[in-house]
Amino acid sequence: MLIRIVFVLALVVCAQPSWAEDIVLSTIKEATRQYGAGDYTGAASNLDYAAQLIRQQKSERMKALLPEPLSGWEGKEASAQALGAAIIGGGVTVSRDYKKDPDNISVEIVSDSPVLQSVLMMVNNPMFAGAGGGKLEMVKGQRAILKYNSDKKTGELYIVVAARFVITIKGRPAAKEDLLAYGEAIDYRMLEKN
Repeated sequence: MLIRIVFVLALVVCAQPSWAEDIVLSTIKEATRQYGAGDYTGAASNLDYAAQLIRQQKSERMKALLPEPLSGWEGKEASAQALGAAIIGGGVTVSRDYKKDPDNISVEIVSDSPVLQSVLMMVNNPMFAGAGGGKLEMVKGQRAILKYNSDKKTGELYIVVAARFVITIKGRPAAKEDLLAYGEAIDYRMLEKN
């Protein structure tokens, strides 16, 4: 089992810059040595550390998948966060905020998270979407739920991609059309390759 984990972790980092790859691979090598010596705690700790480094690298790469500001909008710097399994199940999150006075939109992409299962349940079951005030939508061929309050000009668009990613686009305030436009601006094919 440990050999399989080491092999998978090594495959994931092979496309990373050499310095990052060196750190991850040396950590995995040390974990393998510790495992062979019976130091299971040390081996597990080093594998957790290597996995966290891989999540961080993935989150940095995913920032490039956030859309550029639409015409007339300004975008803030994208942020990334990688959480280990001990914190709410773990996962990788990237986000970016956009502004066009007085409107504000935020786009967040979450992957590798147990939270995904609850959103999948909502998108795949129309009863859940309708019960929460949402409306089922299709955005560039992706299933989505749109919740929008016309009076307050606030809304949320949830998009599930390849049963692995949840994209949340929130507007406070923002036009419904702008929420959908940001959903259309995401490159879903590139996202699926991550």
